[in-house]
Amino acid sequence: MDYARSITLDLPYEEAVGKVKEALREQGFGTLTEIDVQATLREKLGTETEPYLIIGACNPPLAHRALEAVPTVGVFLPCNVVVRRSGGRSIVDAMDPEVMSKVIADPTLEEVAAEASRKIQAALDALSARRA
Repeated sequence: MDYARSITLDLPYEEAVGKVKEALREQGFGTLTEIDVQATLREKLGTETEPYLIIGACNPPLAHRALEAVPTVGVFLPCNVVVRRSGGRSIVDAMDPEVMSKVIADPTLEEVAAEASRKIQAALDALSARRA
């Protein structure tokens, strides 16, 4: 089962983070959380890693529909989108929302997950189109 979609951007990491947030915003997603994994690992383990940010993205109307259908679906929310640096390039990994509907059988959740999946893919497509 595929659980993520990935693209590579020829952008500096900091610029990629901004572009990812903008592309998500254009699809109705806001940023609920940001986890700076690099800073956390430095603080907790004293290790140095490449920049790695987990963005907890939420589309409120879709989240509301999903929670109304299946209250426990919150364990899959928000949609996580990772921006990381690897070899001088920026990688964007986005959770595939349809994973939820593969784990939880519910017709409404399937519709919501499919719509969220289309919106996440549209954001990634927009980023891919801008990378030139």
